[in-house]
Amino acid sequence: MFRRLLSVGGFTLLSRLTGFVRDMLMASIVGNGFLSDALLVGFLFPNYFRQIFGEGTINPAFLPRYAALHARGQEAAAAKFADEVFSWQMAAQVVILVLAMSAMPFIARAMVPGYAPSELSLTVDLARITFPYLIMTVVAIQLSAMLNAIEKFWAAAAWSNFQNVCMIATLLCWRWFPNAAFAAAWGVVFGGVAQLFFMLWAAKRDGLSLRVSWPRWTPEIAEFFKAYGAVTFGAASVVVAPLLDFFLASYLPTGSRTALYYADRVDQLPLGVLGIALGTVLLPEMSARLARNDRDGSDAAQNRAAGLTLLLTLPFAVAFVAIPDVLVRAVFAHGAFNKSAAGLSAMALAAYGVGLPAYALVRIVASTFYARHDTMTPARVTMTAIAVNVALKVVFVWGLGLGVVGIALGTALAAWVNVGTLVWLGRSRGLLRVSGRFWRSLLPSLLAAAAVGAAALAVVRIGGPYLPKRLHDVWLLLAAMGGAGLCYAVVVLAFWRMLPLGRRA
Repeated sequence: MFRRLLSVGGFTLLSRLTGFVRDMLMASIVGNGFLSDALLVGFLFPNYFRQIFGEGTINPAFLPRYAALHARGQEAAAAKFADEVFSWQMAAQVVILVLAMSAMPFIARAMVPGYAPSELSLTVDLARITFPYLIMTVVAIQLSAMLNAIEKFWAAAAWSNFQNVCMIATLLCWRWFPNAAFAAAWGVVFGGVAQLFFMLWAAKRDGLSLRVSWPRWTPEIAEFFKAYGAVTFGAASVVVAPLLDFFLASYLPTGSRTALYYADRVDQLPLGVLGIALGTVLLPEMSARLARNDRDGSDAAQNRAAGLTLLLTLPFAVAFVAIPDVLVRAVFAHGAFNKSAAGLSAMALAAYGVGLPAYALVRIVASTFYARHDTMTPARVTMTAIAVNVALKVVFVWGLGLGVVGIALGTALAAWVNVGTLVWLGRSRGLLRVSGRFWRSLLPSLLAAAAVGAAALAVVRIGGPYLPKRLHDVWLLLAAMGGAGLCYAVVVLAFWRMLPLGRRA
């Protein structure tokens, strides 16, 4: 698992770093106001549809079935199944594209009713530019799932870099566009084209391809769509919470949507590099082991992944709560994105940090069901968590007046409801076994996280006055990271045998 995790995590880290460069550039050029709020709605439009029709559905519904066929040596049947799914995907995507492009003014007005007419008009224009990205990325996602199923992880982890690089390029050339928001929007499209061609090349390199034909209804497709429908329903319900974020933030002061976005981007860095990478590696491994009736191997892989998830994400969660202001100021408070905007994002980051381990654990625990071709249970649990999320946000934002902090905190607490419910259902059905190895790794993981938080806070409080005034926040963040990293390493080395890091873990 470690070799594959390093492959996925390394390229995902590169993607997150290029994404950070993109976001820093976007914050500096676009700022935290009218253009930024409109851009982020237009930019996230295709990304939320991607969650419904992309990784959120293809991976749980398609990958376990495709991986099981490969594990049994039925390569021809796997290729036929992939082509049939792809044909249906393309037919659906063409219909969605036509409907979305024509109905975009109504969709935008429903999502952000608090926007002024000029901002709403700009949002529609930007969304129409970015939306075709969806059909390109869906192709890349299915190819990624196929590569992951045969344990070829690097390309599937690397392809997202292309969009970041293209957006960086268009932002640097923003004066050639009507404004910087249009430059970023066109970068999304150019990035989609680059991602598509890269994944076609990578798949062909490993002997995989997709062929489109007239969609046909077969028993395999019927089984797939039964699972796909459940997962799509669950994935669509996941989008309800972000849509409510848009809705609530549109009534908050200008820049609130942008503040949430940049807080989420910081929160997503460890989640994408560590949590999602572990989930990506775990699902095909569990699916293949269960297809070979290796229940013990499947359980061991899952427990190890859960232990690693907490060991790697808890320290970030504590740091986000302890020093969120230093983090956001150092990364984003440059150019048009001022310290006032950074302060708003920092408060949201602290709230998001509460849920960071849960965001990562959801993928690990949900694999209990997805690997057994049960997509309905996670979908139902997700719907429950979304209902809790919506209720909490209404109370926090409209009842308690917490603003962007209330929006982020509702998301964080609902993630824990999601994980807790999945664990309870998995254990009550005898599908989820929590090993003693996992429980032994929990204490050192908590100690490592506490050491990180204490060290980071101590460096910020004590060392601040002694650091250079120029780029003070950057130096402060680097010093805090150094101190926290050293303390983390000491705890990990002291408890090495108890952690899921060795070959026998």
